[in-house]
Amino acid sequence: MLEKLQIVKQRFDEVSDLIIQPDIISDQKRYIQLNKEYKDLRLLMDKRERYLTLTNRIEEAEEIIKESGDDEMIEMGKMQLEEAQEELPKLEEEIKFLLIPKDPEDSKNAVMEIRAGTGGDEASIFAGDLYRMYTKYCESKGWKVNTVDYSEGTSGGFKEIQMEIEGDDVYGILKFEAGVHRVQRVPQTETQGRVHTSAATVMVFPEAEEFDVEIDPKDVRIDYFCSSGPGGQSVNTTYSAVRLTHEPTGLVAQCQDQKSQHKNKEKAFKVLRSRLYDMELAKKQAEDAEKRGSMVTSGDRSAKIRTYNYPQGRVTDHRINLTLYDLSNIIDGDVQKIIDELQMVSNTEKLKEAGETF
Repeated sequence: MLEKLQIVKQRFDEVSDLIIQPDIISDQKRYIQLNKEYKDLRLLMDKRERYLTLTNRIEEAEEIIKESGDDEMIEMGKMQLEEAQEELPKLEEEIKFLLIPKDPEDSKNAVMEIRAGTGGDEASIFAGDLYRMYTKYCESKGWKVNTVDYSEGTSGGFKEIQMEIEGDDVYGILKFEAGVHRVQRVPQTETQGRVHTSAATVMVFPEAEEFDVEIDPKDVRIDYFCSSGPGGQSVNTTYSAVRLTHEPTGLVAQCQDQKSQHKNKEKAFKVLRSRLYDMELAKKQAEDAEKRGSMVTSGDRSAKIRTYNYPQGRVTDHRINLTLYDLSNIIDGDVQKIIDELQMVSNTEKLKEAGETF
């Protein structure tokens, strides 16, 4: 493992030198990429320092136990050895996972879209529940959430809602949430007390930078219309909402969240770039998942990934057969425990695929 960490240190030293070079600073794309790499390598360097400290302590303790004739010193050496040996395996596991090559998209911000599926009004209410769940989760991570566009349901919730999420490694964490989410519960409108099954689809795109996707303005039709929903006097009176149609692909992006037409247009272009980028990424992910036989791909948008069963108070993730009887906390934003399990399975698959021996 030390050999691998030494290679990482060489690269860290190289990147540390590169990011202060004037020609790199002036190249925005290269500078952003190297800054992200620096941050990832910095974390590994901290783990390397701790690894070296522990291995030195083990050697030192073994020497004390072997050479010292003082019972008190030997006892101290044994305690030092035991503590270091207890911490080392956990640290080695953390380093192994950090050494897995990261997808370059993982560090990007994300666009999340939640759409009501089968189930009528109840599906819209459930889409609203998912929106609140993810909003609370993002807040707990210190991420910034901006609504881009939404269409409200007739009895509450949303027919669909889009949001931009900004923070550290947002896409890498949220990408596992893409797919069909099912809810089993007695709807508010149900008079007989029967349990119904409804669904909502969650889509997660990596937010594309301008240099990731080039859009020819001639390929985009721009329509302006009046905003709907909350927003004061400007609603339904000014053409501030913007809809973009990318004619070669038929992809549509719109934004009505801001009162400024210019800001809405800027946001809509950001979403359109992300959709185009995601189209290509989804193809690649599906191909990669097929090769690996992965259980936790985010490529198949039609896959039923999770069920929220209210009568039993349980949440089941079907990809990894994980069932948790903690529905009230999960729907209140505590989804980290599920994401941790999905990341663990994904990383284990990557380790097996790489065939790495440490």
